[in-house]
Parts: sequence; C-alpha cells; structure tokens
Amino acid sequence: QVHLVESGGGLVQAGGSLRLSCAASGSMLRINTMGWYRQVPGKQRELVASITRGGTTNYADSVKARFTISRDSAWNTVYLQMNSLKSEDTAVYYCNALITRYTTALNTAEYWGQGTQVTVSA
Repeated sequence: QVHLVESGGGLVQAGGSLRLSCAASGSMLRINTMGWYRQVPGKQRELVASITRGGTTNYADSVKARFTISRDSAWNTVYLQMNSLKSEDTAVYYCNALITRYTTALNTAEYWGQGTQVTVSA
C-alpha cells in the first residue's frame, strides 16, 4: 500500500502565502515524479506544479513566479510554497505521485492524496 498525506491547506487573504506538504509512505521501490494538482467544482483537475526525481520542475503558467515546488532530501515529501495568492487559486489541491513498486512484478502507477482545501479570500 502507498499513502500520500497532504497538509497545510486553509483560509488566507489575497496576497498571502501558504505552504502545502505531501508525505509519501508505504511499500515503494522508487518515486519517479511528485506534483500538485487542483480542482474547482465543475472544472477538470489541472496540474499546478511537478518535480521529477532528477529535480526538473514544471509549473502551470498561472502560478509561475508565485508558486515553488520542492522536495526533501529523502525524496518522500514534496512541498508547494504558494505566495501572492489570488482568489482564483481557491481550489482543492491534490498531491500526485508516480511510483514504482514491486509486488509480484515491477509496477509503476499513479497515486493521489485525499486533497486539501485552499481558500483565498478577496
């Protein structure tokens, strides 16, 4: 079993900052990529930021220069520092990871956290 546990969401005023954390645990051979997605009611889930095992980062245009994704040295926790928050950043934020496991064979699959609400008041 693999678990992704998010924390750090909440209510903040526009222009403020929040830091999200996501910790991966369980039986894992290798974490390939970790990232953050967000979703608002009635819209598709969208990529916010991602980071590869090699450290390559990718950001949605709407968050570039405001959000920063990083990871810890053990490569099992990823962070999303969100600055200069806007009302349009309000969403449920989901942690995502592409993880390779060995059960009866090597298997690479996508895993999701339960989501954390971020609300930015105008």
